[in-house]
Amino acid sequence: MTPAVPDGTPRFAPPEAEIAVSPAVDAGDRERLLHGTHHAPHSVLGAHRVPGGVAFRAFRPYARAVTVVSGGMTVDLHDDGDGFFSGLLPLREVPAYRLRVMYEGTELETEDAYRFLPTLGELDLHLIGEGRHEELWTVLGAHPMTHQGVDGTRFSVWAPNARGVRVAGSFNFWDGAGFPMRSLGSSGVWELFVPGIGEGELYKFEITRPDGSKTVRADPMARRTEVPPATSSIVTSSRYEWGDAQWLERRAETPAHRAPLSVYEVHLPSWRPGLTYRQLADQLPAYVKDLGFTHVELMPVAEHPFGGSWGYQVTGFYAPTARMGTPDDFKYLVDALHRAGIGVIMDWVPAHFPRDEWALAEFDGRPLYEHSDPLRAAHPDWGTLEFDFGRREVRNFLVANALYWCEEFHIDGLRVDAVASMLYLDYSREPGEWTPNEHGGRENLDAVAFLQEMNATVYRRVPGVVTIAEESTAWDGVTRATHHRGPSGFGGLGFGLKWNMGWMHDSLEYMSHEPVHRKYHHGEMTFSMVYAYSENYVLPISHDEVVHGKRSLVSKMPGDWWRQRADLRAYLGFMWAHPGKQLLFMGQEFAQGAEWSEAHGPDWWLLDPHYGAEADHRGVRDLVRDLNTVYRATPALWQYDTEPAGFRWVTGDAADDNVLAFLRYDADGSPLLAVCHFAPVVRHDYRVGVPDDVPAWHEALNTDVARYGGSDVTNPDPVKPEPQGWHGLPASIRLTLPPLATVWLRPA
Repeated sequence: MTPAVPDGTPRFAPPEAEIAVSPAVDAGDRERLLHGTHHAPHSVLGAHRVPGGVAFRAFRPYARAVTVVSGGMTVDLHDDGDGFFSGLLPLREVPAYRLRVMYEGTELETEDAYRFLPTLGELDLHLIGEGRHEELWTVLGAHPMTHQGVDGTRFSVWAPNARGVRVAGSFNFWDGAGFPMRSLGSSGVWELFVPGIGEGELYKFEITRPDGSKTVRADPMARRTEVPPATSSIVTSSRYEWGDAQWLERRAETPAHRAPLSVYEVHLPSWRPGLTYRQLADQLPAYVKDLGFTHVELMPVAEHPFGGSWGYQVTGFYAPTARMGTPDDFKYLVDALHRAGIGVIMDWVPAHFPRDEWALAEFDGRPLYEHSDPLRAAHPDWGTLEFDFGRREVRNFLVANALYWCEEFHIDGLRVDAVASMLYLDYSREPGEWTPNEHGGRENLDAVAFLQEMNATVYRRVPGVVTIAEESTAWDGVTRATHHRGPSGFGGLGFGLKWNMGWMHDSLEYMSHEPVHRKYHHGEMTFSMVYAYSENYVLPISHDEVVHGKRSLVSKMPGDWWRQRADLRAYLGFMWAHPGKQLLFMGQEFAQGAEWSEAHGPDWWLLDPHYGAEADHRGVRDLVRDLNTVYRATPALWQYDTEPAGFRWVTGDAADDNVLAFLRYDADGSPLLAVCHFAPVVRHDYRVGVPDDVPAWHEALNTDVARYGGSDVTNPDPVKPEPQGWHGLPASIRLTLPPLATVWLRPA
C-alpha cells in the first residue's frame, strides 16, 4: 500500500511493480538532438512513463546541473554529458513539475517546454495541408498565449523539407540547440511552445537542410520585425482598440466603381522624412482631407530590407515596416485616416520576393516559396524569385496575407503590383527561356487561379474592400467576375479596378508635344474611349512616372514655366473629367519640378510663403483641391464611370483646334460638360454642341483662373444655348476658351 503523502507531492509506485530501465536518451536520439535533426523531441525529452516509473530527460547545453521540482520534492538529474540530463523516479503518473537549471553564475526555475501538448489542432493542420487556412497568421508564426495554464509563446513554421528546426532568440542567447521543434505529421509544420517568454523577444528559426547544413531564417509569418538592416523577427501581439467602426459600416454601401474615388499616392517613409506612423497620423489625414482626396494609396508597407526598392521587394509579408514604428502604431495611422473620412489602399506585392539568404529563398534548403524550375523561379527584370503559384501552401500564404492586411489592419483596398509579370510565362523572357503551359499557351494558369482565388476570397470575407490590378497588357477580363468566362475561355480575374496604363502613356505622350504639333497626335487623347468600358479603370499618375529620368509631371510639359503650369492644370482638369478613377502621386499636387527621390521626398519648401514662386505652386494645389471638391459633389463624374451611358463625345475630332469636348452623365441624366483646350491661344465664341433640355450653363471649374496661376480668361455669366445644332446635338453654346485650359460647365 502506498503511504499517504502531503497534497501536491508525487505518489511513488511499489518497487515490485516493474523492472526499471535506464532513463538516459539513447544514442540515436542523442545524435539527432545534437545535430538538430530530430522530428519528435517531445517523444524523448520531458517526462514519460517507462517501466519502473517516470523518466525525466532534459537537454540543456551549458547547464551545470538540472533538478526536477514537483510539489515538495526536488530530485537532481544525472549529468549524461553534452547537455543531457536524466533521472528515473518510481512514480505512477507524470506529475506537474518544473525544472531548476543551474548555469555558471546563475540559476533559473522554469517550465519544461517538452511537457506540453501541441498547440495546433487537427483542423488547423488539415486546412494548412489543403492550402485553405484563411486565417493562417493565427496559427503560424510566434504567438504569446496561455497553454495548459502556462504563459509563453507558441512558435510554428512551415518547412516541409527540413530535417529539423530549432528556435533561436534573445531568450536563449541565440543558441537553438536546446529548443528543437516537433514536426506535426505530414503537414510540414514544426511547432514548439516555449514557456515563460513573451512580447518583445527576438527570434529566428535554425533549419537543418536536407544535406545536413544549417541556415538561420527570419519567420515568414512574423508580424513584427527589427528595424532594417537588422533582420530578426519579434514576438508581438496587438492591444490596439479601433475607433473606426462607423467607417467600416459605411464603406460597403456603394461599390468602388460607382463611388467617387480620388487617390493620393504616398511613400510613407519620405512623405515627411523622419516621421513615425503616429506622427504621420497627426499630419497626413489633415493634409489629404484638406485637398479633398477620398483615399490614400500607400506604397508597400510590408517589411523590406532595401529602402531603395520603395517596398517592392518584400521579406516580411505579414509585418508593417519597423522603420516608422510598431504594428499597432501603423493601425493608429489607418484609424486616424478612417476617422478623417479617408480610405486606405495599400500596394501589395505577391509576384516575387528577394533572394536574401535569411528570408524566403530556398527557405528550408530547397525551393519552397519559389518555383522548383529555375526558369520559372527567376524573375528576369528584378533579380528576384517568383512565387510558385501552383503550390497550394504558397497560394495559402499569399491569399491569407491579403486577408490579413484587410482584416487585421482595416485596409480598404489592395493595389496588386506587377500583375502582368504573373500572368505571362514569357514575361520579359526570350524564346527558349520559358516553357508553354499544358495547352501550349503563354498564360501562367497557376497565377490565374491564384488571382481568382485571392479576389474571390477577399470579396467574400471583407465587404467594402476593393482590389486593384496594376496590369499593363490587354488581358481579357481583369475586372470581370471570376465565374464569368470571356472570349479567351478564362473566367475573369475578379479585380474591382484596373490601372489604365494605356491612357496614362498616351495622354502623357500627347502632352509632351509642343501645342503646334499636338494636332498630329490628337488620337492619343481620344483612343482611350475606344476601350474605356472594357474594364473598370483607374487613371494613374503614379510614382513610376516621376522617377528614373522620366521627370516630374509639370516638367514633362513643353514651353516656359507659365505654359508648363497651364498645361499641367489643363491636363488635371481633363484627367478628373475622363471616365475612370484618379490617382496622383505626392508632390505632383503642387507642381514639384524635380523628380521624386525616396531619400528626401516632396519639395515642401516650394510652398514656403517666403519662396518667390510659392504662389505658382500653391495655385496648382488649390486647383487640385477644387477638382476634388467639385468631383465629389458631381455624380456625373463618377457614378457611371464604367457604363457607356455615362459619356458622350461632343467633339473628339477638333484636332486643328487642340480641343476635346464631352458630356458626362449621372444616373438621373444630369450632365457635366468638359471642354479641354490644349493650345496657347484664346478662342472667342467657340461653338460647342449641347443638349436642348438645359436652359443655361455655368462654369463649375476653369483651370485658367487667376488664383490657380492662370490668365483669368473665364465665362463669368451663365451661358444660354442657341437653337443652332452643332456637333450632332440639337443646340449649342458659344464659349471663350482660355489658353491651355480645361473648363467644366454644369446646368445653371
